[in-house]
Amino acid sequence: MRIPLPPRASGLLVLIPVALVSTASVAQQAQAAYTVVESGRSYARLQDAVDAIGDGRGTIRFASMRFADCAVQTKGDVTYRAAVPGQSVLDGVPCEGKAALVLRGRSARIEGLVFADIRVPDHNGAGVRLESGNLTVSQSWFRDSEQGVLSADDPQGSITIDKSTFTRLGTCEGSGGCAHGLYIGNYGSLTVTRSRFEAGTGGHYFKSRAARVTIENCSFDDSQGKGTNYMIDLPEGATGRIADNWFVQGRDKENYSAFIAVAAEHHTHSADGLTIVDNNARFAPGIDRRSAFVADWSGDALKIGANTLGPGLVRFEKR
Repeated sequence: MRIPLPPRASGLLVLIPVALVSTASVAQQAQAAYTVVESGRSYARLQDAVDAIGDGRGTIRFASMRFADCAVQTKGDVTYRAAVPGQSVLDGVPCEGKAALVLRGRSARIEGLVFADIRVPDHNGAGVRLESGNLTVSQSWFRDSEQGVLSADDPQGSITIDKSTFTRLGTCEGSGGCAHGLYIGNYGSLTVTRSRFEAGTGGHYFKSRAARVTIENCSFDDSQGKGTNYMIDLPEGATGRIADNWFVQGRDKENYSAFIAVAAEHHTHSADGLTIVDNNARFAPGIDRRSAFVADWSGDALKIGANTLGPGLVRFEKR
C-alpha cells in the first residue's frame, strides 16, 4: 500500500535535492567549459586546453555556451568539437589581433562551432586564421565578422570545408585591401562542399589562391548582399572543379561584372582543365543587367560545360 508523505515533508524532499542538483550543475558547467576528451580534464580557458595537448594529438570538447575567449595553436594536431553542433559560440574576442583561433600547428579540425563578431584594427578579423598546416572544418558557422576563414601560404597544405555557412562577412574598409567571406592563400588544395555563402558585406564571397580547388554543391546567395564583388575569385588561376553550385547575384554590388573570375590578378597557377559544369546562376528577381558567368584572364583551356544561366548572363568572357 502506498503511504503519502505529510505535505511539509514532501516539500522538503522535493526542494532540497533540486537546489543541490542545480548548484552542482552550474559548478560542473563552469569547470567543464573545455574538456580534453583523451584525458578527461577540464579547463576554464581555451588556451590552457590547447597547451595541454601540446605537440600531441587530442580533442577539445566545447560546452554549449558563449565564450569570450580565443586561442593560438602552435603545434600538434587538435580537434575543436562542439558538444552540440551550433551551440558553442566563440564570440567577439581575437587572439594576436587576428582571429578567435590562430592555427599554426600540424593540423586542426573544427566541428560544429560558431564564430561571431570578430573585428580587429586592420579589418582582417576572422573566425579562423590559418598560418600553416592542414585544416578541416565541418558543420560550422562563420558570421558577422570581417572574414570567416583567412589563411597564409602553405603550398604543401590542404584545406577541406564541408556543411558550413558564411554569413554577413567581408569589408573593404581596410587600407590594405578588402576582406572576404573565405580568403585562402597559396595552399596546395582547397575543397569546399555542401556549404552556404550569404548576405556578404563587402569583398568577395570566396577568394582562393590555392593551386587546386574543388567547389561542389554549394550555394552563393547574394540577394541580401551589400557592396559585394565576385562570388568566386581565383586571382592566381587554379585547376580543379566548380560544379553543382547555385548562384544568385543581388542588386547592391561594388562589382557585378562576373560571377566567377579566373586569374584576374596574376597567372601563378595554370587553369588548364578547370572544369565549370552543372551550375545554376541567375540574378535576383527584378534585376535587369548583363554579367559574365565566367570571366577569364588566364587564356588557359578552361572546360566550361553545361550550366543553367538566367537572362542577362553571358556564359564566358575573355578579359
